[in-house]
Amino acid sequence: MSADTSPAIELRGASKTFRTPSGAPHTAVRDLDLTVGRGEFVAVVGPTGCGKSTTLTLVSGLEEPSDGEVLVAGAPVGGVGGKVGFVFQQDATFPWRTVLSNVMAGPRFRGVPKAEAKEKARDWIARVGLAGFEDRYPHQLSGGQRKRVALAATFVNDPEILLMDEPFSALDVQTRALMSDELLELWEGTGASVVFVTHDLEESIALADRVVVMTAGPATVKQVFDIDLPRPRKVESVRLLPRFIEIYREIWASLGEEVRITRERGAAHVA
Repeated sequence: MSADTSPAIELRGASKTFRTPSGAPHTAVRDLDLTVGRGEFVAVVGPTGCGKSTTLTLVSGLEEPSDGEVLVAGAPVGGVGGKVGFVFQQDATFPWRTVLSNVMAGPRFRGVPKAEAKEKARDWIARVGLAGFEDRYPHQLSGGQRKRVALAATFVNDPEILLMDEPFSALDVQTRALMSDELLELWEGTGASVVFVTHDLEESIALADRVVVMTAGPATVKQVFDIDLPRPRKVESVRLLPRFIEIYREIWASLGEEVRITRERGAAHVA
């Protein structure tokens, strides 16, 4: 299969085992099979600590699989590549840089001339609603504004793949909804493939084309649900649709079992 027609992301029987501080092996994900199409938005949900974030680090090249394969655009992942953007749960801005300097950093690192990098950065800063804030420092911004800076700093690099690890979890409910809408507006038309890890089932349904339910750790794919809600979407509106509630119940029936298993394991460990 040529790179032009291959999926954006493929994990084939991927497993990852770490060594704990005591030296014992810990398997985070096991025999993981997952395909993400070009331009597709896939959300990943699962119990706490099941290995969702490890899946992202394997795709990004930050970690290598212990077994199996991870491919991006048909080629094996061999370290961190320029096609991938990563938005973390914590702010990843440089505190000593202004908003403009933060957003310029990626293009400059990739060798884009300063004037061109500044122009691209100003464009994305405006797109995320921060025009006029170019000279502010991160500590002078709200949590939602800092997250907008992180989105601008990611999209300015024209990523083909966008990995997001609970990016809005630290925000209040209203700001999360606004940021979700902004993410969809920024993403639509870019052609980027998104893998979005979240604990929030409603968030996953509102955003994604497919929702992947992971098992209790070591994680593997339990079930994949197609989200047949129309686009473009507004998060607060789509949550009121009867079909949204039906999908929620279907997915929770699968996810809830894994959450229960994780809780029972935790209780047994404490006992």
